[in-house]
Amino acid sequence: MLLPAAWRAGAEETTSPPSKKEAIATGAINSPSPLGWPFYIALAKGMFAAKGLALDISYTNSAPNLLQQTSAGSFDFAMSTGLVDPIRAIDKGGPVSLVLVEVTAAPYELMGKAAVKDLAGLKGKTIAVGGLNDITNIYLDRMLAPSGLKRGDFDMQFFGSTPARYAALQAGAVDAAMLSPPANYYAAAAGYISLGFVKDYAGDLPFSGSAVNTAWAKTHTAELRAIVATYGEAADWFADAKNRDEAIAIMVAASKGKPDDIAKSYDFLIHGNYFERSGTISKKKLASLVHAMHQLGDIEDEPAPERLVLPGVTKLVD
Repeated sequence: MLLPAAWRAGAEETTSPPSKKEAIATGAINSPSPLGWPFYIALAKGMFAAKGLALDISYTNSAPNLLQQTSAGSFDFAMSTGLVDPIRAIDKGGPVSLVLVEVTAAPYELMGKAAVKDLAGLKGKTIAVGGLNDITNIYLDRMLAPSGLKRGDFDMQFFGSTPARYAALQAGAVDAAMLSPPANYYAAAAGYISLGFVKDYAGDLPFSGSAVNTAWAKTHTAELRAIVATYGEAADWFADAKNRDEAIAIMVAASKGKPDDIAKSYDFLIHGNYFERSGTISKKKLASLVHAMHQLGDIEDEPAPERLVLPGVTKLVD
């Protein structure tokens, strides 16, 4: 794994394998997803096992539930969750910390009816987003502002998940919807058009990552450092074009998804360079996300990045 020199030096000192394999109670949302691809690569390729790690993964039905169980200690480690959820928990005093940014920007595509030719064409239209105080509202504002549109120029309807938003689009209840893979591919195949990618308008807002129960973390620093290093190793492996077919096969086996959809997801994620590979967290981008959440009224304060991450494990960079 190729890491920045300063981080590589630290990793050499701190990522030696734990002395014996320990099952780490790991929580994730719903089911295996392409957005957690490096974790499933690391599991399938034995990268975690090589470092004496065993992730015992259980799935919850929502991100809030995942963070509640992590705060309560039912999970030691929460993988592949939207960063807004651990930030909310920390803002309320929950015993969790961020340890890893996984996906560096929101992998959403705004898909619309064929009659909507461009973003400006959404004036007076109805758009499906996540919720009243959902981060998808910020994404939408960012996308529409260059076209001169602001709140009041369009209507929003709230559907918590991508499948629900796509269902609303299919039913004709909305004119456009914020979708992530593979729903955006289904929408394109059904004749809906792409109105733009969130990454091109809100690339400064990191999307997902991993969090940890801070009480458990105090006695498992070596394991956490090893997880961070292994994630980067797997993300590097994913990014190597010669591994494309094997990476697709790993995710098909993990998610039971259709090979064609998984292949499209691979190409989408590679093209956008979505996975963080350095093992670091950008202080500036994390602060931008916190500020956006505060603007929405989603959190009371704007905690400094240093308050959000786990000391001794997470490396903040400018």
